Amino acid sequence: MRLYRLESKIVTLFIILIVVVQLAGFVAIRTAIDRNARSAISEELVLGQRVFVRLLEQNAQKLTQGARLLASDFGFRQAIGTDDRATIASVLANHGARIGASKAMLIGVDGRIRATTVEYPDTDLQRSSLELVRKAGDSNGASENVVVGDSLYQIVAVPIKAPVTIAWVVMGFPVDRQLVSDMRELSSLQVSILVSQRGGSGWTANVSTLAPQEAAMLVHEVADPAVRAAALADLQIDGNQYRARLLPLARASNGQEAVAVLQRSVSEAVAPYQRLQLILLSITVLGVLGGAAASAVMARRITSPLRELASVAKRLGAGDYSEGLFIRRHDEIGRLGSAFETMRGEIAQREIKITRLAYQDQLTGLPNRVQFADLLREAIEQASARPGGSCHILMMDLDRFQQVNDVLGHSFGDDLLRQVAARLADQLLYPGAKVARLGGDEFAILLPDVDLDGALNQAVHILRALEQPLSLQEQTVDLGAGIGISGYPAHGSNSDTLLSRAEVAMYIAKRKGSGVVVYDPAIDQSSQESLSLLSELRRALERDEFMLYLQPKLDLGSGEVIGGEALVRWLHPEKGFIGPDNFIPFAETTGFVRMLTTWMLEKVARLSAELQAQGRELKFSVNLSTRDLLDLELPATFDAILRRHRLLPSALCLEITESAIMDDPARAQNTLERLSAMGFALSIDDFGTGYSSLAYLKRLPVDELKIDKSFVMKMAQDQDDAKIVRSTVDLGHNLGLRVVAEGVESEAVWNLLRQMGCDQGQGYFMGKPMPVDRFLEWLHQWRAPAMQDQSENMAV
Repeated sequence: MRLYRLESKIVTLFIILIVVVQLAGFVAIRTAIDRNARSAISEELVLGQRVFVRLLEQNAQKLTQGARLLASDFGFRQAIGTDDRATIASVLANHGARIGASKAMLIGVDGRIRATTVEYPDTDLQRSSLELVRKAGDSNGASENVVVGDSLYQIVAVPIKAPVTIAWVVMGFPVDRQLVSDMRELSSLQVSILVSQRGGSGWTANVSTLAPQEAAMLVHEVADPAVRAAALADLQIDGNQYRARLLPLARASNGQEAVAVLQRSVSEAVAPYQRLQLILLSITVLGVLGGAAASAVMARRITSPLRELASVAKRLGAGDYSEGLFIRRHDEIGRLGSAFETMRGEIAQREIKITRLAYQDQLTGLPNRVQFADLLREAIEQASARPGGSCHILMMDLDRFQQVNDVLGHSFGDDLLRQVAARLADQLLYPGAKVARLGGDEFAILLPDVDLDGALNQAVHILRALEQPLSLQEQTVDLGAGIGISGYPAHGSNSDTLLSRAEVAMYIAKRKGSGVVVYDPAIDQSSQESLSLLSELRRALERDEFMLYLQPKLDLGSGEVIGGEALVRWLHPEKGFIGPDNFIPFAETTGFVRMLTTWMLEKVARLSAELQAQGRELKFSVNLSTRDLLDLELPATFDAILRRHRLLPSALCLEITESAIMDDPARAQNTLERLSAMGFALSIDDFGTGYSSLAYLKRLPVDELKIDKSFVMKMAQDQDDAKIVRSTVDLGHNLGLRVVAEGVESEAVWNLLRQMGCDQGQGYFMGKPMPVDRFLEWLHQWRAPAMQDQSENMAV
């Protein structure tokens, strides 16, 4: 069983808890038993002390009664009266033997020993006997414990009266083993009488219920003064623990002591409970085993479903959602399994949906770009596995779809894309061919195991099919397409390369209007040049290689300079001066023109602010491209620049071409309205060359029309140009707009425009585009031509 598994941890935890609980209970019970046993022993010792004292008293009473019997004997009293010492000694010996007295003597009232059964009585015995007689006085007798030699004796003194006290009978009885044995039987206590040796050299065991070896150990323990001083003492004898109580019995004048040691074995007291402890220990072991088995079963019931859940989770992680999970339980594990099964089903459904979203176009139901790339990779692998194998792709972009979408709406455009997808799917000529929608109005066709001639045949077939108008929502739509072709292995060995090159060929086909173009490496050469030009444009902006040029703009009536048109020029560090026609169209195509517009407005705003600080109010015009008008952030960008230079929007005029407006009229109008609301003056540049309608012109928030120079430059010689200019001036004025003429290159044209009522003009006659410093010099040098009389009017 591995410890890192949850099942092992549960079992281990349960076993540890059971063992801890059982051991805690076992220890608590054992401690309680030991504590209760010691308490019971202490009480038993106190009671035993009382019993032992009472036993000594009873024994003394019995001995006193025996001595009184002798004292009342008439013959004994007669022998005392006659001082028959032989008879007295004989009677003392005989009677003492009958009642167990080992020592007997007769003491006169004068305190002298008149007879004794001991040839040489012990000095301590004599002294103790005389003291006992004095203590008895006029009483009927007395008893006392005394130390004689190394033994404990009970001595009794009884008066002999006739009728007055004529002598005392003193008898000594040794405290023998019988007495302590009786005490043992009465109380179950071990009893030992210990007597200290003369001179304090140690203790001896007088009598004891203990074995001799244990009695010797007891003597050694009692030799400790701390033990003798304690009311209760814990003793270690022969590996057994005893609780003992010391009872002082006698103390001789020479310092000898006699004590009774009452002791109870703790082991014996606990012995009746040892069976209970064994039973508890057995229960503990069985409890641990049973708990381990129960915890193992419970852990398995918990972990088995979890293992199933883990297995299902692994399958889910591997993308296998087929096999379900069924845990028939009503507890939390069952609810978890049910929730997990619900999650599996929902993930499976969501995975299907995600796969569909990731690999399928939602509008047409065709494969999307991601799935098409995967299919192309598979086709390349299959073609590479066959000698001479090949595959081709067609990439197609619809013509005029954006206009259809803008005019008829996005819903119509979506329906149109669905019909195109269905028509393409019906035009496939080869088995295994796949149609995909890559995005917007771009479609692609995969032709596995088809050569270039077959791909061209398929492309022509599709173009012919698209020549048939599509009828949709009571509208008939004519669509065309540009198709690019690339193939393996001629044009690349991987899907990304083939897609990229097919897209390049498609854009060439659309730009040239040639219908179908097969990829050619020469196409990429121009693409590389374009990419290089874009990189150079970015570096030029970073290195400040662009220069701001200004062309003067004048009031034709007064000849006063009112501002200028801002233009950009590029001074390349290697190629030198580069004209705008060489990079502006490319900048518009790539979107870089937006960065140029921001750069130009920044420069113009700084110049305008500097001139205003000098007291010169000039209005400068800045051109906006199609990309600028489609940038929803353009107004916010312009506002930030104006705030930075503390300039009002009225100081600038923004020029927009007709074609820029008509690319996306709705978004262009939205942007222009926001700019106009900010206070910018708006101008339609190159008016007359585009294809805008007067309806749009009326709705746009413009302030100015600029007549294209193609009509102005030769109007003095060409009456048709003059008529167009005159009509445009009248149209602008009727709409409330200011009219500006471009291309004023002679005084005659100036005069004609002034006579037609044209408001402003710009052209080489007044000044060519020039750097800022030259423009400032020109301001001081400019002189307007003399005004002609109206009689000299040469206007049409």
